[in-house]
Amino acid sequence: MEFSYFMPVRLFFGSGVVEQLGGKAKEYGSRALIVTGRSSTKKSGLLDRVSGLLSKEGLAVTVFDQVEPNPLTTTVMEGAALARREKCDVVIGLGGGSIMDAAKAVAFAAVNEGDVTEYISCARTGTACLPILLVPTTCGTGSEANPFAVLTNPATMDKKSLWGNLIYPKASFVDPELMKTMPPRVLASVGFDALTHNMEGYLATRSQPITDQLALRGIALGAKSLPVLCNAQGTQEDWENVTLASLLGGIVINTAGVGGGHGLEHPVSGKYNVVHGQGLAALTPPLIRRSYQSKPERYAAISRLLGGKDETDCAQAVERFLDAIHLRCKLRDLGVEEDGIDWLTDNCVNVFAGSMRNHPLPLSRDEVRQIYLEAL
Repeated sequence: MEFSYFMPVRLFFGSGVVEQLGGKAKEYGSRALIVTGRSSTKKSGLLDRVSGLLSKEGLAVTVFDQVEPNPLTTTVMEGAALARREKCDVVIGLGGGSIMDAAKAVAFAAVNEGDVTEYISCARTGTACLPILLVPTTCGTGSEANPFAVLTNPATMDKKSLWGNLIYPKASFVDPELMKTMPPRVLASVGFDALTHNMEGYLATRSQPITDQLALRGIALGAKSLPVLCNAQGTQEDWENVTLASLLGGIVINTAGVGGGHGLEHPVSGKYNVVHGQGLAALTPPLIRRSYQSKPERYAAISRLLGGKDETDCAQAVERFLDAIHLRCKLRDLGVEEDGIDWLTDNCVNVFAGSMRNHPLPLSRDEVRQIYLEAL
C-alpha cells in the first residue's frame, strides 16, 4: 500500500463561524475584494453582513457581483481588472460553488499576466495568487476545500478547470446557518452534486484509504439528511450533516478527483448552461447501469447507503434518492436536444479525458454516446 495525501486549507466549521472572517482576513491584507453573485447574498443580507465584518477590522471593501451560475472566463478577467484597479490584496469568495471558483480564478488572474484561458490550457504557468478566503452559502461543490476553479470559455463553450496549489484557499468558513436560505430546488441540486463527489471519489481509480473513509461518511450523511430537508423537514443536525457531506466531498475530490459523471456533465452545462446538479441527476443512473460490474463491492456499498441491496440495484437506489429530493429528470427536460449529442460526446471524450480515465470502467466513444442518449 502506498499513497500520499495533502490538503492545506484551514477549515472553520460550525454555526456562527462566519463571524471570524474579519479577523482572519486582516492577517492577509487590508483591501478586500468580495466576489459574489448578482442577487442572493444581497437579498439574504449576507453581503452587507460580511462587508461589515471586514470593515470592522479596518479593511477597505470592494464588491464584484457579476458572477454567473456557470462562471465565464471573461467575467473572471473583469473581476481581476477590478482587483488591480482597487489595489486589492485579499479576495473573499461569498456564495456557492460557482462564486468560489470564480473567486479563486480572479485572485489568480489579478497577479498573472495574460488571459486566464492561457493558464487553463497550460500555455502559461502562474507564479503567484492573492490570498483567498471562502464563505460557502450552498452545500454542494466543496470548492472551499480544493484547488479547482471550473470556468466556461464563451468562445468555445468548453468548461474546464484552472487548478493548482496556488489557488488553494488560505481559509474557509463553513457555516451551516448560511445554507438555510436556499430554495428546496437549489438545495436538491447542490446536495446531489455533493453526493456525486463522494460517490465518484470512492469509485475513482485514484481513490485511496483516507478518501475512501471520508467519501463513505459523506454519502451516509447526505443519504440521511438531504431528503428530509428537501421536504421542508429536518433539524439543525440535518443542516450540519448536508454541509459536512459537501465539505467532505470537496476534500475527497481534492485527492481522488471526479470521474465519469462529471466528465459527462460538464459538456452539458458548458453548452446548454444547465444547472450542474440537474445534469448530474440525468446522467448518473445510466452511467451506473453501464459500470456497476467494474467495482461491484464499491457499487454495492453505495447502494446500501442509499437504501438498496447490492451493486445490481445501485442505479435504482440513486433514482429513488432523486425521487425523494424531487430532482429526477432527463436531459431533454433541461433543454438538451438530440442533434447536440455528437458535440457532447466529442467534448466529453476529448476535453474531459482525464475525468473519464478516473472512472473505474473505460468507456469507448460509442458507449459515451449511448449514455447521453439513454439520459436524453
